[in-house]
Amino acid sequence: MTKPETARPNGLGERPDLREGWERVVETARRTVADGLVVGTSGNVSARVGDIVLVTPSGVPYDRLGPGDAVGVDLDGRQVIGELAPTSELPMHLAIYRDTDAAAVVHTHAVHATAVSTLVDEVPAIHYMTCALGGPVRVAGYALYGTDELAQNMLDALRDRTGCLLRNHGTVVHGATLDQAYDRTAQLEWMCRVWLTAAAVPGYTPALLSPEELRRAADKLSGYGQPR
Repeated sequence: MTKPETARPNGLGERPDLREGWERVVETARRTVADGLVVGTSGNVSARVGDIVLVTPSGVPYDRLGPGDAVGVDLDGRQVIGELAPTSELPMHLAIYRDTDAAAVVHTHAVHATAVSTLVDEVPAIHYMTCALGGPVRVAGYALYGTDELAQNMLDALRDRTGCLLRNHGTVVHGATLDQAYDRTAQLEWMCRVWLTAAAVPGYTPALLSPEELRRAADKLSGYGQPR
């Protein structure tokens, strides 16, 4: 007689950290829609809580997600929470968590960043906030979505960076928190919009920042904000 498989938990159990993590994942995913960074169910969001990665499910509108819709996988991609299928871009999220100390990942199909991904191999250093992503943002080589090839191309582009563009696809940004990953995503989209706007003016070429100017800005940004 075949032994039945153990059913995956349908929810988050009694762990407050997982419940809070899932709430933040859903909140961030909804914010990407509200701020125009994704359309419909494009893009995805995840957060690492210990050895579990909470991730948005595939093809479900974010405004319909509740506590019972939580999806979690381990670092090998085995589903340990929920019955909904995880995002098709799970290989990208897991690659980042295995390769970095990130605790959050935001992937979008933001319009201006996606447009820039079709034009250049690196986002021009149009603004000092380039430093917030570790330096000039690279464009990962095109590969079919949801594949290990795309995940590897992404990792190559993310070397020493916290964000990259995916050729003809969108953005991937990570951070220590979902707020940080989201803020970096918004900054990246804004920089792409600024460059496209400036580059579109006939007869003019946008001035770009030099490596030395970026270094000085990075040093100053390291002390930005309120002291802790």
